[in-house]
Amino acid sequence: MSLLHTPLDALHRELGAKMVPFAGYDMPVQYTAGIIKEHLHTRQAAGLFDVSHMGQVLIRGEGSAAMLESLVPVDVEALDIDQQTYALFTNDSGGVLDDLIITRWAQDEFFLVVNAGCKTGDIAHLRAHLSGQDLTVLEEQALLALQGPAAREVMGTLCPAAARLTFMHGCAAQVDGVDVYITCSGYTGEDGFEISVPAAAAEALARRLLAFEAVEPIGLGARDSLRLEAGLCLYGHELSTGIDPVQAGLVWSISKSRREGADRAGGFPGAEVIFRRMVDKPALCRVGLTVDGKRPVREGQAVLDESGRQVGEVCSACYGASVGGPIAMAYIERALGAAGTKLLVAVRDKQVPVTVTPMPFTPQRYFRG
Repeated sequence: MSLLHTPLDALHRELGAKMVPFAGYDMPVQYTAGIIKEHLHTRQAAGLFDVSHMGQVLIRGEGSAAMLESLVPVDVEALDIDQQTYALFTNDSGGVLDDLIITRWAQDEFFLVVNAGCKTGDIAHLRAHLSGQDLTVLEEQALLALQGPAAREVMGTLCPAAARLTFMHGCAAQVDGVDVYITCSGYTGEDGFEISVPAAAAEALARRLLAFEAVEPIGLGARDSLRLEAGLCLYGHELSTGIDPVQAGLVWSISKSRREGADRAGGFPGAEVIFRRMVDKPALCRVGLTVDGKRPVREGQAVLDESGRQVGEVCSACYGASVGGPIAMAYIERALGAAGTKLLVAVRDKQVPVTVTPMPFTPQRYFRG
């Protein structure tokens, strides 16, 4: 099957990107500077990411909030205009179909951003649960992310309204005469912005941003290492249909008003299963691991206790450039999940020592006002 391309495909190639298949798209994994330098540049200045492969969806019509609440364990009704929330599509067994961001644009209008690899299934899932609402896939919109400590100054130059945004809020605005929607969430742990822009104007906006000395293009490789350092989940690694929010350490994503015993408890798929697990606790839990030494570990490798018994498995791993060594996330037996626990990872014929470490590995620096 031929790969899809984002509106910035030609620009990526012009900038010397190494392109790889990802979620059905031809995407830049790194540019000429390399992953480590791109990672550190984002932490120190500002990185520009092309995330146009992700799905952008608009839900409109009376009852939109209630419809969404039938699919996610979030108090959607409580969102203010231009406020956003992290959410999970759950299934009947308590597992996760996808994680997404929901932003309220108006009383009965919601903007959703879903993962690229799940968007076909997510859109079908939403359509199957519509009860009179309209669903529009914003196929003519690109999505750029500007992340890092210099991002706010850069965006403030182009769009003063963006500089006033706080974490998990958005605004409709204009940049160089083009209508855009700007949000402030971020997948790197840094302050930053996501800009939904018409596809036809995406390259001009990207070039405008890259003209700032502080901004460099960043590929998927550094995006992954940045989010792992920030302790953030990636669907298909830390999240799946077989992993529930309790096991994943995402109980915070279940709004208090939707929890057992609350005034609007449940009503989302798998609610009773999830409530039971909140009390009984799943056998496994998600933890951070720092590697004692420089030898990297990899996704899928077994985690062992000190006697050599398998107690879990690595779900994501990378070199943490800001941390200065290899790091990982893993699902391990809950009894071993305390910070400081010494474990081993089976790397070919070696057993590499690791230590359970609190996440995030590097401090999150979201701007909350």
